[in-house]
Amino acid sequence: MSRPRQRTDDIRARLERELDAELVEVTDDSARHAGHAGASEGGGHYRVCVVSARFAGLSRVAAQRLVYEALGSLMRDAIHALEMRTLTPEQWRRGG
Repeated sequence: MSRPRQRTDDIRARLERELDAELVEVTDDSARHAGHAGASEGGGHYRVCVVSARFAGLSRVAAQRLVYEALGSLMRDAIHALEMRTLTPEQWRRGG
């Protein structure tokens, strides 16, 4: 398995496990940032969409904090930049 693919799989697995997520979509945007300082240091640029009941009643910032906490060491080592969309299952069913 290639390193970029392994990273996206690691991100997906960690979010599914830690947030009991119903849906996790991970997009590796690192190629769009080639030459960027973070890319040269080995950290990737990713977009995630996470659907979890754990976000119910939380502000957007609080939900994003849960994502950062769930990713833990990946945020220090494998991820340079993260764009995220956090939704409850109800929000997802209504079209996000």
